[in-house]
Amino acid sequence: QVQLVESGGGLVQPGGSLRLSCVASGSSFRISRMGWYRQTPGKPRDLVASITSGGNTNYADSVKGRFTISSDNAKKTVDLQMNSLKPEDTAVYYCNSRATLNAEPRYERHYWGQGTQVTVSS
Repeated sequence: QVQLVESGGGLVQPGGSLRLSCVASGSSFRISRMGWYRQTPGKPRDLVASITSGGNTNYADSVKGRFTISSDNAKKTVDLQMNSLKPEDTAVYYCNSRATLNAEPRYERHYWGQGTQVTVSS
């Protein structure tokens, strides 16, 4: 199994910055893609940004130019640098990983962290 642990959430003023971090742990697995999703009450969980093991990135239109995703394949971590934060960025942010267990290399699974709250308010 793969476990994801997020950190870095909190309260920040509009226009401020936060950096979210996520680390994947477990034995004998390979990650193909990691990303960040966010969810607010009554709304679905939406993709914020993702990055493949090869470094290809994808961003939601609402965060382009403000957020930057990065990863370290060796350390199995993914970060989300969030700048110029807006109140509408307030949400629970979840780390996601697409990974395969070495024991089951043909079966890709999606793993989720516990979520971290980001609140943008003055």
